[in-house]
Amino acid sequence: MSAAAPRVVIGGTGSGCGKTTVTCAILQAFVNRGLDTAAFKCGPDYIDPMFHSRIIGTRSRNLDAFLCGRKTVPALLAHSAGRDISVIEGVMGYYDGMAGTSSENSTADIANLTQTPTILVVSARGMSLTLAALLKGFCTFAPNTIQGVILNGISPSMTDYYAAIVERNTGISVYGALPQDDACAVRSRHLGLVTAGEITDLKQKMQRLAAHAEAGLDLERLLALARTAPKLDAGLPEIPHCGEGLRIAVARDEAFCFDYADSLEVLERMGAQLVPFSPLHDAHLPENIDGMLLCGGYPELYAEKLGQNTALLADIRSAILRGLPTIAECGGFLLLHDSLEGVPMAGICGGTAQMGDRLCQFGYITLTAKRDTLLCAVGETLPAHEFHYAQSTQQGSCFLARKPLRNRSWDCIHATETLHAGYPHIHFAGNPRAAQRFLSACRTYHEEEKL
Repeated sequence: MSAAAPRVVIGGTGSGCGKTTVTCAILQAFVNRGLDTAAFKCGPDYIDPMFHSRIIGTRSRNLDAFLCGRKTVPALLAHSAGRDISVIEGVMGYYDGMAGTSSENSTADIANLTQTPTILVVSARGMSLTLAALLKGFCTFAPNTIQGVILNGISPSMTDYYAAIVERNTGISVYGALPQDDACAVRSRHLGLVTAGEITDLKQKMQRLAAHAEAGLDLERLLALARTAPKLDAGLPEIPHCGEGLRIAVARDEAFCFDYADSLEVLERMGAQLVPFSPLHDAHLPENIDGMLLCGGYPELYAEKLGQNTALLADIRSAILRGLPTIAECGGFLLLHDSLEGVPMAGICGGTAQMGDRLCQFGYITLTAKRDTLLCAVGETLPAHEFHYAQSTQQGSCFLARKPLRNRSWDCIHATETLHAGYPHIHFAGNPRAAQRFLSACRTYHEEEKL
């Protein structure tokens, strides 16, 4: 079944050109107008969608062809069917994709795959005619859906000047400009921007951006462009209803906030009930749980407080040793070490974890199981993503990780029939069989606990 889904991609010439700023400005302006607005992010990033979500009031979702599969991405985007507008923020530079040498899974690739018109964000400061040369290169480099450009970091009073240069020399439409405004700036840290929940005046910043959008962008023309996008196939693949009656504890607080809405919804579509808890604030795990998800985040920033919550750490340790099926990714994996930044943790995986001053691993990987485990039978594979500064003395050896398009591999992940713990992040929308195996183990645990 196909459904109308007005949508636009906000791409960029490169990281730092202002994609997130422009996307948030447009989202807030549309919300202020009373439009039913959805938001998406190309690629695996967790932090930008948190800003989107705070603006629109519902979860922003990720569109990642490597993690989810090329056939699944358009169906995930169809979540927006029936909404007034969906705004899709790009990743890195418009054509930057796999391993830095391919456009596969780039913003351009996602835009082409979903037949979504693109507005390209460019930082125009310090350029005049050169801007036309730059944009002409983007439009002729490879097949694309680029329909217009937003100029970032200049006074809207200069829009007509730049528009004449761009449109005369490239034929690309200019949809307006946003000024440089340091009052709207958001600080960065080792994994990117600080999270939306940490910014006390976020609402004021977003409203200020929306005011700039209303003053400097042609929002009506942007809406009209979004409505030219063709209908989407709204059908997701059938999945088994195997989780009925199962309760899965999901870590969620300031320290553990990196999860994918569509990944969690796979478990819910399978019938499982997701029960949030806070490793920072709760004294005990939820009652009567059959499985546990410890997602990524920033546990290193809260190591002292996590370490002081000894009752909860003891609960986690006892539950895992008792056989509670558990998935721990990146930050969740750090929680299972003997110590993090010198602070005692749950002590399941052994070893110590310390923050480094550079990225240890970054990018997409393919995981191959070296033995039968919670999520995979021996030889099966999982697409995954890593992005971390933390260094572990015990990163596991039950899977082989291999970088696509590069001749590089290494061992990783602690895994048993009831545990999967390591740095890589996975997405159940692209791995429904792994979700099914997880819930099958949860079912076994549930039945055994009743005996």
